[in-house]
Amino acid sequence: MTVALAAATGGCVDAGLRRLDGRPVGWFRLQGGKRRGAIGPVEGDTIARLVAIAVDAGRPVVGVLDTSGADVSEGIASLHAWGRVASALARASGVVPIVLVVVGPCVSGPALLLGLADVVVMTTDAFAYVSGPDSVLAMTGRQPTPAALGGAAVHQLRSGVATLVVDDEDEALAASSDVLAFLPANNLELPPAHPCDDPVDRDCSIAAGAVPTSPTASYDMRTVVDDVIDRHSMLELRPDWAPSLVTALGRVGGRPVGVVANQPGRMAGTLDIEAAQKGARFVQWCDAFGLPLLTFVDTPGFLPGRDIEWRGMIRHGAELVHAYAAATVPRICVIVRKAYGGAYIVMDSKSLGSDLCVAWPTAEVAVMGAAGAVRVLHRRHLAAIADPTQQAREEAALVADYETRFCTPAIAAERGIIDDVIAPEDTRRIIAGALPLLADKREHLPRRRHANGPL
Repeated sequence: MTVALAAATGGCVDAGLRRLDGRPVGWFRLQGGKRRGAIGPVEGDTIARLVAIAVDAGRPVVGVLDTSGADVSEGIASLHAWGRVASALARASGVVPIVLVVVGPCVSGPALLLGLADVVVMTTDAFAYVSGPDSVLAMTGRQPTPAALGGAAVHQLRSGVATLVVDDEDEALAASSDVLAFLPANNLELPPAHPCDDPVDRDCSIAAGAVPTSPTASYDMRTVVDDVIDRHSMLELRPDWAPSLVTALGRVGGRPVGVVANQPGRMAGTLDIEAAQKGARFVQWCDAFGLPLLTFVDTPGFLPGRDIEWRGMIRHGAELVHAYAAATVPRICVIVRKAYGGAYIVMDSKSLGSDLCVAWPTAEVAVMGAAGAVRVLHRRHLAAIADPTQQAREEAALVADYETRFCTPAIAAERGIIDDVIAPEDTRRIIAGALPLLADKREHLPRRRHANGPL
């Protein structure tokens, strides 16, 4: 059953309270009409009202968009129309989940609404952009196609706007339902638990065998994550954007969690600007809706380079720092292999407030890798050795000594940097045992209007 809103207004929007796969949601569809779903005053007022009602009712907002932008026939009133929708979505942010599904064009100012959503699902033939091909032609002398400018593949691979890309609207709605199944209806409810037949005390033998003994060999961190969480529960979000960092939803013992993990199979698991942005937005989202955070660490550091520094690695790296440090949900960190430098601190270290930080015996927790540290600390000593063979032998001995003295997880545990060194096979048991103990963790929020994060 659907409870319709403003059904007789004559606009190109349908809105109301309905069920999506049995779950109540605030629903709207902007599509059709004389100007292909263009937003005018009628459409703007209807959608804004729907969002407000959904917030009051504590229901997720799901919108389907096929819009040519603001309705120019209505003049400047159309600009204010989508502005009212933006204002309503901003007020709903963090209160109820917001999912927008793009099944055609979503252009001009209304395209900015996608940036306000928690989840954006696009079909392969959809496209979205703020300034269209004609504007690009006037500015650059070249006119791209809509797909090249803002097609689903662009937002899947380059911009990160698309959370998921699917073939058609039916799949898009199914994907939206899959995401919502991990989330509460609003920020005052707990994430929904599901029945689980995967024993929480089983060994993680697949995860233990997935990590190579060589510290420089690559592997797929998703294999580790998939074995630790409940079987077949992993739903990766934005898998093709910033692929050196994995963000996914999953369950442990039937209870939803958010997963952030370095991906050694891509750029060795280094953090770049896009990875920091991806992780920060995901951590903030999970914190808003009460999903505990599991972080899996295997990173040699931040991606080096002049271009990335010029583009603002400092500011964007700080976004991930801010998101983790501000998060109040239960947080568990597992150091799988490399945990070097500032990138290790950023990945939910104890100093950022992680509730439980454990490490596998293969972990190396240090300022940098042993080889790099030796070259910095003993540069003059090594340079003074004339015989190359003797120099290499001395360097190898210094590296081995540094690894023993500074890189082992036992040293980190002695200093309180990590809580424990665990067998890889025990990872699921320890996480599943800790999450219930942290479930009643209290928030300690300062009295302030809001933080000024490094956006």
